[in-house]
Amino acid sequence: MFKRVPWKYLLRRLARTHRFIDPVNLMTVLEKFSQPSEIREPIELLRAGAAFHARGLMNTKAIQHNLDWIWPYWVQRQFDPKDKSFIPRAFSITHVNLTHRNWTAVGIPGCNALPIVDPRGMITPFFDGWSLDGWIIGESGITLIPSQLETVSQSLLWNTNDLTLRTKSVKGSFTLINDVSVKFDDNNQPVCSVHFKASADKTAWLVIALRPYNPEGVSLINTINLIENRRAWTINGIRSVTFPVPIERSVVSDYRKGDVFSNILSRQEAENIDCEAGMATAVAMYRIEPGNEREVTADVHLSGDSISQPLFPNGSNQMSWAAALEDTAKLKLSYDRYQFLYESALRTLILHAPGDVYPGPYTYKRFWFRDACFIVHAMLCTGQIKLARRIMHKFSNRQNRNGYFHSQEGEWDSNGQVLWLFDRYIKLTGNNPVSEWENLIIKGANWIIKKRCNDNIDAIHKGLMPAGFSAEHLGPNDYFYWDNFWSVAGLQAAANMMKLYGRSNDANRYALYADKLLTAVNRSLEHPLNPGIVGIPASPYRRMDAGAIGSIAAGYPLHLYSPEDEKLQDTIKFLCDNCLVDNAFFQDMTHSGLNAYLTLHIAQVMLRSGDNSWDKLVQSVADLASPTGQWPEAIHPITLGGCMGDGQHVWAAAEWLMMIRNFFVREEEDRLIIASGILKEWYSECDEISFGPTPTQFGVVEVTIKNYGLKIQVSWKFLTRINNALMEIRLPGYKSVIVDDLKIDTIKFDVN
Repeated sequence: MFKRVPWKYLLRRLARTHRFIDPVNLMTVLEKFSQPSEIREPIELLRAGAAFHARGLMNTKAIQHNLDWIWPYWVQRQFDPKDKSFIPRAFSITHVNLTHRNWTAVGIPGCNALPIVDPRGMITPFFDGWSLDGWIIGESGITLIPSQLETVSQSLLWNTNDLTLRTKSVKGSFTLINDVSVKFDDNNQPVCSVHFKASADKTAWLVIALRPYNPEGVSLINTINLIENRRAWTINGIRSVTFPVPIERSVVSDYRKGDVFSNILSRQEAENIDCEAGMATAVAMYRIEPGNEREVTADVHLSGDSISQPLFPNGSNQMSWAAALEDTAKLKLSYDRYQFLYESALRTLILHAPGDVYPGPYTYKRFWFRDACFIVHAMLCTGQIKLARRIMHKFSNRQNRNGYFHSQEGEWDSNGQVLWLFDRYIKLTGNNPVSEWENLIIKGANWIIKKRCNDNIDAIHKGLMPAGFSAEHLGPNDYFYWDNFWSVAGLQAAANMMKLYGRSNDANRYALYADKLLTAVNRSLEHPLNPGIVGIPASPYRRMDAGAIGSIAAGYPLHLYSPEDEKLQDTIKFLCDNCLVDNAFFQDMTHSGLNAYLTLHIAQVMLRSGDNSWDKLVQSVADLASPTGQWPEAIHPITLGGCMGDGQHVWAAAEWLMMIRNFFVREEEDRLIIASGILKEWYSECDEISFGPTPTQFGVVEVTIKNYGLKIQVSWKFLTRINNALMEIRLPGYKSVIVDDLKIDTIKFDVN
């Protein structure tokens, strides 16, 4: 019945009656900017975007009319007309964080709750919830408000049992330190513990403030109640913040009376507040005596977070950081910055894989196959085999009956990525193929074959994967080479695995279709309708632009083209000549920012070809990392704060791990390439650097470079061996050495 309703006519008539633009005509015009596709845009992204901008509408109403409030760091900067982060708001329907999308998660392995901390120490314990902030208020009126300070000191600290984010703020004689971590309480429940330490040279107050917002914007607080003899808050009737000692001074406020900060010392004390607008605020105040430190801990029990349930998806609540890191590849490097970023990245991956694996702790706390496959591959290459396998076993739950590995509609890369990852798991572990995967692989490979466009149509895209949304940062729907390269790699992987399953007919069929698809790609690149195209554009219907970044997947990580392939190298040259800002890749489309993980993709292709220009790109990525060792998905080229996506992007952390690993050891066809990314300054400053053990398709290996002054020794040690391989030592600055004798495990070079 609904199909018979003339919806287009009714929409047009309603719009014209109220003098709105014709929505049907608008959609028709918009569709002309992309290739026809069965999916215009994934419903999942539309839903996420709607929620994002709904908050932006609340921000519009709450923030700009109340700039006398204490707001989070991004608002303080973005709404300040004298700040380089300032964004005019005249025609902005929604006000969202576009300049400082930076935060760092803390937690414990295996726990789904991921409290985040912003660049000025504001803590958001629950997903999409309210926040806690720390201030110092002097009796004389002097204040220390971290979100208003130009600089603070922030660091990520760890030991065998803990991961702590420390923020230190200083203003004059006032000093405030807050340490945030997640621990187990006496009842074996996870608690976000915030330890404040404050000092002043005159009488002042340590203020723990409850705020109705987070790094994305407003998060409503309707009721606050002080209970348990002034030792706890309940927020909206369900959340609790507990204090070890009674609050000495309690002040609350609602939206109509303004921020609790206003006239905080002269306000009458109160313990409860009810705010219809959802902008209730409260503070817990503790006196600081001159010259003495005052320490107070605020604990937030995470077991009440319904969004993150189950808290422990794998049924365990006692996994320590020491246990989680036990089997990981160890890096020993004199270059402290790279060492720190490696250690931080390892913890980022573990933290974001409590059940599924997430690309981020907040904006992207959901599952994507694209991010998951890159992240899990980095886990495999750094020795986290058990964790990787557990995540991969859950992929079957997301495969449709027709074989499509579905996380978002219209993204045709997922099947190829999953099949490629399954094959990499088998090669890197040397294990027999997993029996439970056999049917998944067959269905997944058959889906790719059926999804291809017809080979006989009269179009440039004949034989390619259909137009789709793909990696959303490549532009409007199109026949993206990114999808095609992943599909080729997936079919090749399926062919490899079918041989191991003893299914030679299926293996031959998948290999044949992989060749057909790659032939279709190469044919489209040489089509007479595309004269003068140098490199591999995003699709056969696009000129060279920033979207070409997706096409270098053929070089890294898929190795479909040789390192010296002319089209691949022309693409890298185009990207370096036209799309780098301060030696980092600037993605014009959607992200509109510097992108750490895509910059590292370029560097990986350069590393394969022996182009040592990768060094500048990797150093730029290291410089772009936050003080806590994190990268937002995209980085504002002026403020250097996050401007798109999650403030802690796990795919970026995964690519840093892969970059470090490939510096020491990487696979290339029939050989292991050793030390091709080891720079002279790394070993000239110390006696020894090393990496491993790392799984490779030839076995688990450790690599060590020792500096003996007049000689440099490169050695490798196989802990397990899967296949014999040539060893090629490519230490930069020295002539390459090929070793085919299995008894040799050391090469020495005379210092130049």
